[in-house]
Amino acid sequence: MKKTAGAIIISLIAAFPALGQASASELDLASKWAPVHYQDTDSTDYDADYLTSANYDGDWNMRNNWENQTQDPGRLKGSAYYSVSETETHWFIIYSFYHPRDWTDYPDFGLDTHENDLEGAMMIVRKNGSPSGALEGMVTVSHNHFYSFVPAGSPLTNGEENIDGSIRMTDGRPATFQESKGHGLKAWNGKEFPGGDGVIYRPAAEGTIPSGGNDRNASYKLISVTEPGGLWERRSSSETYASFGTFAGDNGKDNAANAPWGWDDSDDSQSRGAMAQDPAVLTDAYFDGLGSFSKNYVVNPFR
Repeated sequence: MKKTAGAIIISLIAAFPALGQASASELDLASKWAPVHYQDTDSTDYDADYLTSANYDGDWNMRNNWENQTQDPGRLKGSAYYSVSETETHWFIIYSFYHPRDWTDYPDFGLDTHENDLEGAMMIVRKNGSPSGALEGMVTVSHNHFYSFVPAGSPLTNGEENIDGSIRMTDGRPATFQESKGHGLKAWNGKEFPGGDGVIYRPAAEGTIPSGGNDRNASYKLISVTEPGGLWERRSSSETYASFGTFAGDNGKDNAANAPWGWDDSDDSQSRGAMAQDPAVLTDAYFDGLGSFSKNYVVNPFR
């Protein structure tokens, strides 16, 4: 018996879920999986832990961001950068959280501090025929190490790297936690902020400036890394970068902060910048249990 055209289409969708994928814009996807972000703060300088944009001070000179952080804390409006890469089976959504300072509350003589700080997380989302897919895993950046996490029910298991914990959901979103001062980022562990003070940011159409170091209802605005004139387009600018993927900075340790295409785990098998430039390969290395998994990119803004 001959199949009708409709039956053939249904069969193809069952075999290849990506073919039946409802369309979703990159911003829609990023908004869907944008985390509720638990930002720890330190009482010696609360606003040094607030999220903001890299050009919060009105320019792209990254060598004056340390100084300008104290000039007008009223400019530290909640912001987070995002990018979306896509293969035939998955989306890889990177969220990057910027702070003007990586700092300490003790004299460090320029050894442990540096101007500019950008750390973040990558959500691994399987296409399943719905507009926004299903979250299967997360890899986070904490200084010079990556950490991996999975939500309840994920099929992913240990690969070359051991899974470091679970993704907790808050308001239906993955929850991330960022330490004060050094801003290492991991999955939120469900506990109260160390010391009891911190800012909880949620994604919104507009970011807010926290009311203080213990604001539980702040918001951040999503900004595309690839927006015109933004972080990626300026990748060859000596005003913004000291070298490819490394921000210019002259407070504390010089030129010590990296953009996503410069992030690197110091002891894994992946090359520098792999989370941005080849997230499918990084995911394949970090996890087993991926099932149907494509490394063929439909979209990758960094390649």
